Amino acid sequence: MRPVILVGLTGGIGSGKSTVCELLVDRGAIVIDSDAIVRDLQQPGAPLLSALAARFGDEIITPDGALDRQALADKVFPDPEAVKALNKIVHPAVGVETARLVMARVHTDAVVVIDIPLLEEERWYLQATIVVDVPVDVQVERLVRFRHFSETDARARIDHQVSRQRRLELATFVIDNSGEPGGLAAQVDEVWTALLALPHLPADFDITAKDPKAAPA
Repeated sequence: MRPVILVGLTGGIGSGKSTVCELLVDRGAIVIDSDAIVRDLQQPGAPLLSALAARFGDEIITPDGALDRQALADKVFPDPEAVKALNKIVHPAVGVETARLVMARVHTDAVVVIDIPLLEEERWYLQATIVVDVPVDVQVERLVRFRHFSETDARARIDHQVSRQRRLELATFVIDNSGEPGGLAAQVDEVWTALLALPHLPADFDITAKDPKAAPA
C-alpha cells in the first residue's frame, strides 16, 4: 500500500473550514483537526493547561479545573505579546501530536487533510494547500451571529491570524465559502478530484524526522 497524500487546509476563523472538512470526509478524506487536538491537550490536569495557567493566571481556570476559553481570550487577544506567548506554549505541543497522528496514518493510502488555522507558522511537508476563503466582513458577521462574539472580539481574533491575502498566496486550491451551500459542495468535488490525482508521498516519508523527504514534484 502506498503512503498517504498529505494536504493542508486553512482559512480564517468563521470561514467555514469545519464544513469543508465534513464534505471532504464524506468523500473519503481523513481529517486531522488542530482545534480538536488543542481541546484534547487543554483538558483538566493536562500539562498544557498548567502551562497556560502559569503564564496567564489561575483566573483562566474554572472552579472545576477546565479552561475558561473566554477568560483566556479576553487576556490574550488585545495584547500582541500575549498572543505570541500563547502560541509559543500551544503550537509546539500541537505540532508533536499532529505529527504523531500523521505517522499513524502514513501507510493508509489515503488523502490526509491537516486542518491548521495558522498554516504558515507550521512546518509541514504538504503536497497541496486548500484555502477556504471568505471576505473579512463575512467572517465578522458569522462570528457575531453564530458564535455570539462582539464585533470588537471578532475583529481582534481575525487581525491576529494570517491575513486573507497571505493565505491566498499560499493556496494550491481556493474554495469560496461566501455563497450558497450547493456551490460549496460542487467546489469540494472539484478539489477532491484534483487531490486524488496528486502523487503519494515517498514510501520512507517520516514527518517526525529532522529533514523528512518532501513529496515528489
